[in-house]
Amino acid sequence: MTRFYYTWLFAIIISALFTSCQTNYTELPTYSVARQLQAVIEVPAGDNYSVQYNPATKAFESDKNDLIKFLPYPGNYGFIPSTEVGSDKRGLSILVLAARTETATVMEVIPVATLMLEKQTGDLYPVIIAVPSRPSEQLIKAHSYAALTIEYLVVKSMLEQWFVHHNSSAPLKFIGWKDEKFAEKEIQRWMKL
Repeated sequence: MTRFYYTWLFAIIISALFTSCQTNYTELPTYSVARQLQAVIEVPAGDNYSVQYNPATKAFESDKNDLIKFLPYPGNYGFIPSTEVGSDKRGLSILVLAARTETATVMEVIPVATLMLEKQTGDLYPVIIAVPSRPSEQLIKAHSYAALTIEYLVVKSMLEQWFVHHNSSAPLKFIGWKDEKFAEKEIQRWMKL
């Protein structure tokens, strides 16, 4: 009985330590120590299932019934930590154009554009488009909106079409593109103070 008690007590203590040490990704700093914008990845590039971070449970939750019945995510989708947008207080959306990065990865990125969309409710839905800050992780060598437009015009068109058509039950309307300076202003606008 004593051995069982100590084993049970040890298991409880270890469990409590692991759950109390969970990271709250929404409270990470918006910018790293190196002054680079950070992105928390929820949905890896190439996935068809939606994943969202739940700050209450400190877990990334996947709804296996929420299948994107369209092409898979064209980049790593997630949010910018310590930002809150709209009534649901969700982090500012970001799409990182890079090779597949797993859920819960925190990446340092360079914002290059903002894709402006509108929800059916009339609310604006900005999506920051970014590339990794590490050159070795960059598939697209565009560090500005001008470079994205000149060198990767097809990428812009693909992203526009994907976001407009990926969810037929809640379609989005394309409003326009904005540059990296606008992206920085949007990030500053939605940062928690």
